[in-house]
Amino acid sequence: MSDRYSDFVQSPMGKKVAQNLGLPMPVALERYKDGQAPITGSVLFGASQNAIASGAIAEFLSNVKADVYLDSEKTAQTAITANHITAKNFVADALYKVAIFDATGIGNVAELKQVYNFFHPIARSIEKSGRVIVVGLPPEKCDSVEQSAVQRGLEGFVKSVGKEFKRGITAQLVYVDKDGLANLESTLRFFASPRSAYVSGQVVRVGKGELVDVNWQKPLAGKTMLVTGASRGIGEAIAKVLARDGAFVICLDVAQQQADLQKVAGEIGGATLTLDITADNAGEKIAEIAKKRGGLDAIIHNAGVTRDKTLAKMDEKMWDLVMNINLNAEEQINKYLLANNALNANARIVGVASISGIAGNLGQTNYALSKAGVIGAVQAMAKQLQNGITINAVAPGFIETQMTAVIPFAIREAGRRMNSMSQGGLPVDVAETIAWLASPASGGVNGQVVRVCGQSLLGA
Repeated sequence: MSDRYSDFVQSPMGKKVAQNLGLPMPVALERYKDGQAPITGSVLFGASQNAIASGAIAEFLSNVKADVYLDSEKTAQTAITANHITAKNFVADALYKVAIFDATGIGNVAELKQVYNFFHPIARSIEKSGRVIVVGLPPEKCDSVEQSAVQRGLEGFVKSVGKEFKRGITAQLVYVDKDGLANLESTLRFFASPRSAYVSGQVVRVGKGELVDVNWQKPLAGKTMLVTGASRGIGEAIAKVLARDGAFVICLDVAQQQADLQKVAGEIGGATLTLDITADNAGEKIAEIAKKRGGLDAIIHNAGVTRDKTLAKMDEKMWDLVMNINLNAEEQINKYLLANNALNANARIVGVASISGIAGNLGQTNYALSKAGVIGAVQAMAKQLQNGITINAVAPGFIETQMTAVIPFAIREAGRRMNSMSQGGLPVDVAETIAWLASPASGGVNGQVVRVCGQSLLGA
């Protein structure tokens, strides 16, 4: 669906009008194009004293052949030298596409000044659609109250940067376990690239996981993945992005959507499965088709419905339908696939929640409950899964789809503008995030819920 306001303010006349009236000024976000380099500009890399993640960060920068600039702290220089990277010294008037700061060495309030010293000189030096990434230690695993406090404080800093820098610039905080450093690259690749265009203000934890070598050009090559609700909208985008990254995709939807489903599967060389996911034998049917492909390497639970009414006006059928499709079907299918070994080693389970499940929403008690339930299931199952299998979820905000197109104009405009990007996201933004979580290289990411909402004010 076209966002006419965004189109207008990107014109010379529209930009002038918006500036004079103090109106939101969304920029055209840079999104990934097939075959594009992981990082599309220069990288400024800095580190706190005694930081422990700099070696892993430098290895990532070496692997993506980044054009690296350094601040004056020796920790970053040592890591860069060890990875045989030729780096340049920080240039005050240069522009940088990515700024990465390793804050894992910060253990008290006085040492937080290093964060200021790195970011203050470059606050106006990040390119449009640039990336800010801070790497820290999980506060719950720190050695002292003081260290835990300052590491937790990084979250407030990063979320504020995401709201201050504007111009399509995103900011993320990655907490990495001391034994999860080797699993960091997949997450850095995603957050540093145009793939994460509509993801900002997020906090992701990376722990120890199975190390799987991948071809970064086609990280899902040889994998079989199933997407529910794949006939249109976000589900269609997910199927296409997974296929683009090398996966064989089984596209699932109800029989009423068969024509659209076959069209999507035909375009990507995938297979179709027409099935009501609330059926008692849904798990069995999915397992059967998976077995023919040697098992599933990922299942993406995208199918979902809304039946919006205030609780006083909501009838029992509306309540039950949303619960059965959005939550119960997902739980029952997961249970069956795991019990019957239909998921391969290092498989990925990805649910689609919603910011409504985080913040709640007027007229969506049923939907918000079901999506909060998806989050609860992810967090609980992550502790139980074995054999390298992980489970995560995305929580989309306002995404331009047929569903949001029918929202009343005033509410639709509020949804578009009430985020740091001042615009709605696209289905591909959700799909790119899911492709990262579904990657064999993302074994260190487990039990996480990542919002794809442009850093929405709702639930922030």
